[in-house]
Amino acid sequence: MKIAISADGNLVSAHFGRCPSFTIVDVEGDSIVSKEVIDNPGHHPGFLPMFLKGKGVRAIIAGGMGQRAQMLFEESGIETIMGIEGNIDEVIDQVMAGTLHGGESLCRPGAGKGYGVEKTECDHPDEKHHQHE
Repeated sequence: MKIAISADGNLVSAHFGRCPSFTIVDVEGDSIVSKEVIDNPGHHPGFLPMFLKGKGVRAIIAGGMGQRAQMLFEESGIETIMGIEGNIDEVIDQVMAGTLHGGESLCRPGAGKGYGVEKTECDHPDEKHHQHE
């Protein structure tokens, strides 16, 4: 099964849409068939689900994503696994072992959502903390 992991270097990115790249891994049982890193081609509504589906992706792993994006992935037949943090290789090991458990999206709705205003950044708790330092 092909899985796309939102990536920021060797770590899972907090927000799938604005991550610098995706690690796409094809896993069969406890083996990695292939692994590649691709640049994020851009973030605009509805594009990434179709782009990743075209690459054969069946699931996406990320720290978080908005509800609309999750719905678009679901409509495309792609499972979303949110609330994931840490090293990408360790996450892949958890996928192969069947021990990866998603949780709540790390993204919180921000100002501008639903008001016709493009959101320019995600409202992550740690980002807010760093902004006040």
